[in-house]
Amino acid sequence: MSTAAPPGGAATALAKRVAESALWTRVRLQRAIAAPGSRPAPMPPTDVLRTRAEWEQAVAECRRLRLPLHHDRPKNWDALGAVATILDRLGTGASVLDAGSARYSSVLPWLRLFGLTDLVGNNLEFGEDVRRDGVLFRYGDITGTDFPDGRFDAVTCMSVIEHGVPLEPFLAESARIIRPGGVLVVSTDYDQDPPDTSDKKAYGAPVHIFSPVEIKEFVAVAEKHGLRLLGELALEHAERPVHWKRVGIDYTFIRLAFARDRSSS
Repeated sequence: MSTAAPPGGAATALAKRVAESALWTRVRLQRAIAAPGSRPAPMPPTDVLRTRAEWEQAVAECRRLRLPLHHDRPKNWDALGAVATILDRLGTGASVLDAGSARYSSVLPWLRLFGLTDLVGNNLEFGEDVRRDGVLFRYGDITGTDFPDGRFDAVTCMSVIEHGVPLEPFLAESARIIRPGGVLVVSTDYDQDPPDTSDKKAYGAPVHIFSPVEIKEFVAVAEKHGLRLLGELALEHAERPVHWKRVGIDYTFIRLAFARDRSSS
């Protein structure tokens, strides 16, 4: 087994370890005191981040629920939508894989705070198995895992596929390991008129912002693998409320939720 080199160099890796430690210490202590008082307010399962006000509203909702905020504030919008979809459709007994996970990202610790216990994150960067408050983080390729068929009620994949992930193998593998009736929630960088990123790289790969045509193609491939889009695919947005300082571009996020067909084998 070989692991991928962590992006960003030693200083970034150290900062991530510090953030990871602080996050899981908070989750452990907070669970010992009290779980969130209520579930997230309803959010569309599939949606585009249209304005800055929408991610600011998501941040306010996270604070109301006492969820630890992601340091990149707009990312709280897509993580909250993923968590809301899982809780609304599957409840607190769901088993969830966060594909391409980071140990300092939001979905798994938030689900843990809501009482879920069968939680796994995988990533090519991981080495030996690590547990954080009962959540398992292990090495794994999201396009070809070693999990049995139908292992999970839900798979999330947040801000990962834009980094060069082969899309059809990812969707085929997700469909294989999600039980019939389960859900897949994906978020990615998006713009209705994507900016030119031809000269920009991040994390060792070209920067990619998905276009409306590419999103429609992604949805079509998902359907081919028995993953049916939940909600409406509306691709317009009034603002570009996400700014990526490192590469100097403005764009937005899209969140796509799919149900695994019960009739699929």
